[in-house]
Amino acid sequence: MRRMAALCAVILAALLSTSPITSAAPPAPPPGAAADDPFTAARTQWWRDARFGMFIHFGAYSQLEGEYRRPDGSLCQDAEWIMRKCKVPVTEYERQAKAFNPARFNAKEIVGLAKAAGQQYIVITSKHHDGYAMWPTAVNRWNLREHSAFDKNRDLLAELKAEADRQGIKFGLYYSIWDWHDPDAAQLASYDKYKARMRAQLTELVDRYDPAVLWFDGDWAADGPTLHWTRRDGAELEGYLRARSPNLLINNRISYRPAGVKERRVVDGDFGTPEQTFPTGTVDAQLWESCMTIASKWGFARWDTNWKNHTQLIRNLTDIAGRGGNYLLNVGPDRTGVVPSIAADRLRAMGNWLRTAGQGAAVLGAGEPGVVADPDWGAVSRTGDTLHASVYQWPQPGKSLHLKATVPFTVLGARVLGSPQPVRVTPSGDGFDITPSGKFTNDVASVIELRIRPQSPVPPGNGSGLSAEYFGNPDLAGPPELRRVDPEVNFAWRFAGDRFSVRWQGFLQPRFSETYTLRTVSDEAIRVWVDGKLVIDANNPHETRVDKASLALKAGQRHAIRIEYREQTGEAFAKLLWSSPNQPQQIVPRSQLYPSTPGATR
Repeated sequence: MRRMAALCAVILAALLSTSPITSAAPPAPPPGAAADDPFTAARTQWWRDARFGMFIHFGAYSQLEGEYRRPDGSLCQDAEWIMRKCKVPVTEYERQAKAFNPARFNAKEIVGLAKAAGQQYIVITSKHHDGYAMWPTAVNRWNLREHSAFDKNRDLLAELKAEADRQGIKFGLYYSIWDWHDPDAAQLASYDKYKARMRAQLTELVDRYDPAVLWFDGDWAADGPTLHWTRRDGAELEGYLRARSPNLLINNRISYRPAGVKERRVVDGDFGTPEQTFPTGTVDAQLWESCMTIASKWGFARWDTNWKNHTQLIRNLTDIAGRGGNYLLNVGPDRTGVVPSIAADRLRAMGNWLRTAGQGAAVLGAGEPGVVADPDWGAVSRTGDTLHASVYQWPQPGKSLHLKATVPFTVLGARVLGSPQPVRVTPSGDGFDITPSGKFTNDVASVIELRIRPQSPVPPGNGSGLSAEYFGNPDLAGPPELRRVDPEVNFAWRFAGDRFSVRWQGFLQPRFSETYTLRTVSDEAIRVWVDGKLVIDANNPHETRVDKASLALKAGQRHAIRIEYREQTGEAFAKLLWSSPNQPQQIVPRSQLYPSTPGATR
């Protein structure tokens, strides 16, 4: 009876359903988890197509413009972290903020700059770690309207949101969980008071500005002051925000990253956030966006002249798009609200490259090529049956560029964008040699477009999911206490799951005959068999992680699959994803899964 009660609590709290196998409706998602697959969800489509966005770091720290003169006369330099790094007393920082007057902040010009750069969305700091709110919050007086010299009738975020809507740019907001200014944020005993104020501010931001993205930060184990945020806090906040704004995109920094943990988890939010770098290849089980600066610092610093040139920035963008990521490139306006001219010049140069000869097709709406490997002479992206090869090192006359194929396909034609020159493509070794007949068209990156005929997929299946058996113990022992068909293996029980296990069985039907990568996301033990062979064995208890296996699958064939998942303590996650050269990464969809029980339905 105790097992039965435990399992019922899990199912009721996490899935909100104890429906039998013949129920017509799927279970409701658990609180705090996205109910869909970010790789394929309609709400993330604009973001996956966008590839390029503008980050704006702007706040009370901008008033100092990167320099603080200490009482002893010594000069300390930083930017958005200047309050902490230079140990500026709170009263002195407040005094400096009182003089903050970004009167020249011009939303039309800033959004116009993003538009000129080819950026599709903007994310601006609404509150950085110093706790200063860049909107007229009712929660406290530490904000731009009540603690500055700025026009009391203006609202920068409202101006930027309205202009972004007018120019067709998506609008997002950054918000720091860590707060150096609120005294309750530093004290565990009163931290709940701070959390209540934080939720009230986020409610204001969502209701007032309707952001498409909430970009969290300040999620790591920290002191000075100590961060008391927890993973449970993150899960609860994520659930609250998703209920309030179902189409909202949230980054993975909404959770908590403990001390000594280098990587953030793939189960938090909708996308990962590598900073000042980008991955060298495919990222497992998560959408991602690389945030980087044009100079060194995020906020404006008059001494920071380490500007990246437009060549590096454009090549970063094409590399990132070809690896399936987004590029969130930062500008830091000065104390008056003006974006530095050199940063604006860099962005306009990027936009000019994107608009020239249709080269933007290599970035906007493009993604990983799959069918070819990343070359050492440039980057390759894919849109449908078109490959876009951004060439950084143009071959000498008569020489070729080699493109390694990962699966067979046919090249139907090739051209250099912006040039009438013929391009010869010939099979060679493990791929193709591409030989243009003329000069490069651009000294940053010349784009060669290749029309291809890849392997044709079999039609989509008509599956209903996998047969599932739920046990009220972590050992898959005894008879199951619940049987049904789950349309996908895509569950986040968060903190509602404890001491239970699940066995999924049925068939997996691919649409392509090629090597697939199966990926599981789990906490804390999972095993996967395909056609009777154990392909993923992660049965020892572990924190949330990704495990994967590569195996050859045949199009249209129903490959037997069994998944066993066990949970003993804490959170519980179980997800199954797949990808192949012609199948972009995604949660294995219902249509390609068949239950082991004949005639079983949802």
